[in-house]
Amino acid sequence: MTRDPRRDAFEALAREAHEDLPTNTAQAPTLGDVIAARFGRRDLLKGLLGVAAIAATVAPRAMAMAAESAAAKMPDRFPFPELTAAADETIHVADGHRADVLIRWGDPVLPGAPAFDPHAQTAAAQRMQFGYNNDFIGFIPDPAENDRGLLVVNHEYTNPELMFPGIGLQRARNGFPGMTRERVDIEMAAHGGAVIGIARKDGRWSVVPVPEARRITATTPMLLTGPAAGDTLLKTQDDPEGRHVLGMVNNCAGGVTPWGTWLTCEENFNLYFSGALEGHPRAAAMKRYGVPAGFTAWSRFHDRFDVSKSPNESNRFGWVVEIDPRDPAWTPRKRTALGRFKHEGAGNVVNSDGRFVVYQGDDQKMDYVYRFVTARPFDPLNRAANRDLLDEGTLSVAVFHADGTGEWRPLVHGRGPLTPANGFANQAQVLIEARLAADALGATRMDRPEDVEVNPKTGRVYVMLTSNDTRKEDEADAANPRPNNVFGHIVEITPDGGDHAAERFAWNVLVKCGDPSVAEVGATFSAATTGNGWFANPDNCAVDSEGRLWVSTDGNSRGKTGRTDGLWGVETEGDGRATAKRFFSVPVGAEMCGPYFTPDDATFFAAVQHPGESEDGRLSTFDDPSTRWPDFTPDMPPRPSVVAITRIGGGRVGT
Repeated sequence: MTRDPRRDAFEALAREAHEDLPTNTAQAPTLGDVIAARFGRRDLLKGLLGVAAIAATVAPRAMAMAAESAAAKMPDRFPFPELTAAADETIHVADGHRADVLIRWGDPVLPGAPAFDPHAQTAAAQRMQFGYNNDFIGFIPDPAENDRGLLVVNHEYTNPELMFPGIGLQRARNGFPGMTRERVDIEMAAHGGAVIGIARKDGRWSVVPVPEARRITATTPMLLTGPAAGDTLLKTQDDPEGRHVLGMVNNCAGGVTPWGTWLTCEENFNLYFSGALEGHPRAAAMKRYGVPAGFTAWSRFHDRFDVSKSPNESNRFGWVVEIDPRDPAWTPRKRTALGRFKHEGAGNVVNSDGRFVVYQGDDQKMDYVYRFVTARPFDPLNRAANRDLLDEGTLSVAVFHADGTGEWRPLVHGRGPLTPANGFANQAQVLIEARLAADALGATRMDRPEDVEVNPKTGRVYVMLTSNDTRKEDEADAANPRPNNVFGHIVEITPDGGDHAAERFAWNVLVKCGDPSVAEVGATFSAATTGNGWFANPDNCAVDSEGRLWVSTDGNSRGKTGRTDGLWGVETEGDGRATAKRFFSVPVGAEMCGPYFTPDDATFFAAVQHPGESEDGRLSTFDDPSTRWPDFTPDMPPRPSVVAITRIGGGRVGT
């Protein structure tokens, strides 16, 4: 089929295509190599893949009977009526539940914020309003009132073609020509994050004024802390000390700590940098991070995003940022001890010995899964002592072995290959160029690791692997995982002895995604999964207080599955293991992000990101969007929004 050349004109599509290209040229075994070695073809065909293949050849009635039989053998931890796999311009939730829009792009966050007018936007207004493309959501309960709290929300990136009138079909690479200084500054103000107050009355949540309300943007002053702070590679003309940086960008997933701070993770920061690096001594290292990518117009108006003028500026992005939502005067910290890469999340747990553990994915094809363990234990009685806990500890990278075990290899200067003789001058460089250090350690190349979360009930860790269509035939056998893996899969990690600081772990594949009725896909959902229940491209996930895994997706409707993205409950235990059930769906063009539960599981917050983004040949712009969700009025473009999902009549969501 001939590709429509106009599609390349859209920033979102061009950016995603660019980020689909792996930058990892290391020759360590891929996860596909490891799984192929662990499971022989005969064993695979006798197992779950064989079930999928056989199911594809039997009559539909026989498949239905098999599903009914499997379902009868297991307790149903997701008893809600399953949502059909529709694809349209609005949101849908399972019967018995309600999905209310809580806050939209442009809604007021700070006192005095003007009413949103998409035809008369200003950077000053946007700095007081809810930002664009909400991603991770965290809820911090009020210690005195169960029905109040703070919501923290990441604003990952912007879609100029949907934000501004008249952008139309202009070319995206190096920024849209129609982007002015004011529009770029609006974009910068729409990045970062927001802290808002919310309250529940009669079962419904609403935004309420609180003194903690705050907008963090791409120009908010921040500190670089930890082992890399002050290193030569972090120094710039504007910051000769290498300890102060303006703003955060492309904040994707994240986490909330037990001491009530917000971990927000910078992902595809390379997109914001343009210019040339010829002759720069660290050009190869920067290329490993995809710098410069040149997908915004920021460098035309701000020299710090031009690598030919400020080459070290890009090293100051790609970190986990810690923010205290309850203390607006506390300067956000970029915690360099956790390493620099394209962070997708910060799933965390307090270990049995009291140390705090953070799991992280590096969201690019053929990149890695990481773990950070603090040097000191978490102190539940001394909040102030925990606020710098993340500046000391050990960052490690995962290696998956063929026998179903794995190990964490520490990124510590002077240990193994991480020496000056191999180009690593000090620990700061190991962390700033963590991808290169992980390459040297022989980490397992993964199929685009995104969110990583810990199940508090079982202690097992779930890694969302979205896709990898660059995997070649000779990098895996035909069984598992799959070459040209367009559907993704989920890996389950079990720490050795339940110790999240242990050197070793066991691992399994929970599910390989895609349509199990098509034998060639090789999906391994259980036989109880219905035609509506299977999904592709797992991205973010959440585990509720009962230990149930919920998976959100990114990419289902891009010509792959005929359904929109959304949220699925996925059984991880017992006879029903690998059964998935569709619960919530987002509009066409949108991605489902940020799933987060209140402590009582009575509310589920979801982020609907980039509704109306171009896909499947439908060219969508501010002037002609594919949806006008959530307002559905002629004067409003589609607006990324946060949705609060509750059970009608009360009770736990998903029951």
